[in-house]
Amino acid sequence: MLDNNSRFPSHFEAERPRLCDTQSLLKDHKWYAVYTIPRHEKRLAERFTARSIEHFLPVYRAQRRWKDGSRVNLDLPLFPNYIFVHICSQQRPSVLAVPGTLTIVGNRREPAALLDSEIEALRKAADPTKVEPHPYLVVGQRARITNGPFTGMEGVLLRKKNGLRVVLTLSVIQESVAVELDACDLVPTNPGYKLSESAWSAAA
Repeated sequence: MLDNNSRFPSHFEAERPRLCDTQSLLKDHKWYAVYTIPRHEKRLAERFTARSIEHFLPVYRAQRRWKDGSRVNLDLPLFPNYIFVHICSQQRPSVLAVPGTLTIVGNRREPAALLDSEIEALRKAADPTKVEPHPYLVVGQRARITNGPFTGMEGVLLRKKNGLRVVLTLSVIQESVAVELDACDLVPTNPGYKLSESAWSAAA
């Protein structure tokens, strides 16, 4: 087992699977990130479906070139090696028992739940053509989104070509996603910082 400083998620020992009772369904249903075997995200989603485990696998569209020179559009996992599940605590052993699952992300004591608002925002803006993976960022100019499905969320402001992008980070799994937005849908959040007029007008 790796220590707490490792980026690799800690593993939880499996228990005998149990079904959620009514009280757990009402109070204990939360979103968690499941760490998967590489390139098994879609296969794991199919297995979760077969086992009636609520899950969410965000994807993005990328163009790939085959050896013969032809190009094809593929829907790939937005967060490689991760899939999200909506479960109660009693379902954790059932999730860990599904082939392809390595662990539920968290520390040595318990899994770490994601905010419902983070998953809901990803689900509302799940258009594969408008999102893409982005390297995990810790520092940078922050901005708050004021319009659209990501309203209220904060991220790191970037420039790309003639537009603006905001990198939203899911800190639990240390992964980020870049989202294209109009300048009028963003406000800077850093105290005392004012985004230059040229930066805003460039994306208009």
